[in-house]
Amino acid sequence: MSLLNSPADLAQDRRARVASVLQRYGVLVALALLLLFGALRYPGFLGAYNVFTVLGYNSMFGLIALGMTFVIITGGIDLSVGSVAAFASVIGALLSPHGLWPALLGAVAAATLLGLINGLLIAYARILPFITTLAMLLAARGLALLFAGNQSVSVDYDHGFTALGQGNLGGVPYTAILLGVAYIVGALVLRSTPFGRHVLAVGGNEEAARLMGLNVERVKVLVYTLSGAMAGLAGVILASQFGAGQPTEGLGWELTAIASVVVGGTLLTGGLGSVGSTLVGVLLLGIIFNILNFENGRGTISLSAYWQSVIRGAFLLLVVVLQNQLTQRKGRRT
Repeated sequence: MSLLNSPADLAQDRRARVASVLQRYGVLVALALLLLFGALRYPGFLGAYNVFTVLGYNSMFGLIALGMTFVIITGGIDLSVGSVAAFASVIGALLSPHGLWPALLGAVAAATLLGLINGLLIAYARILPFITTLAMLLAARGLALLFAGNQSVSVDYDHGFTALGQGNLGGVPYTAILLGVAYIVGALVLRSTPFGRHVLAVGGNEEAARLMGLNVERVKVLVYTLSGAMAGLAGVILASQFGAGQPTEGLGWELTAIASVVVGGTLLTGGLGSVGSTLVGVLLLGIIFNILNFENGRGTISLSAYWQSVIRGAFLLLVVVLQNQLTQRKGRRT
């Protein structure tokens, strides 16, 4: 028997294959098991009301996670998305007397500009993404408080602005439809366009991408601009859904987005990721907190909203550790 086919090598190869399958499909299996658990334990868990409520509320996190997916695939990070969303919610509320579309476009444009600034500083000033987006986190939060006068800004209910966050089409919330469309477009862009291939190439090996003739700086600018736009859209939904622009909202949203992206299998080191897997990650986190709310209602546990941040942090740490272990095992195979 050759060394290549020794029992130890075969066992290692099997472990690597299992690690590869878990990395690709583990989150989908976990989501299916959670849905089965909820359906068996709670009456109405899979009913239309609960399903659409979860989708409608988590649409904000889903949109932010979509933009974050492109950023992380390039090997970057965006810590400013929560503050940018809060800023956009304030702008949307201030513009709401002019109607839905002016408020939507104005808020998304303002957030996109902040994302563009992030991208320009990271790509051309070569400031680390962590530092750049941390600075923007503070700046966007300050702008939100400044424009809002340090208080919530009530939206105008007479010109259709709240239709986006509170309306539905055949019982399906507009926000859920918007989320689905955004992810379909995002998946097509990542897998079927030159830009998507460039994003993957930059994350895989930036220097190799540069030698191939790719404009690495432009790719970075575009992904951070996209992240800002998605955060802006989430901010508009926030204001429309809850009836007010909220400058202090969005705390920890970047953690939720990063957790959703990473649990979906996108590597924090970049070069590998999937839009569809990110959506599964968003739904997985949403279902976890939905189950906790059901348990609170049954009196089984009593967790305040502050515990959600603790759970998100612990969940993200667990996923990163597991992802690291699976990646190492997969790497040993090759």
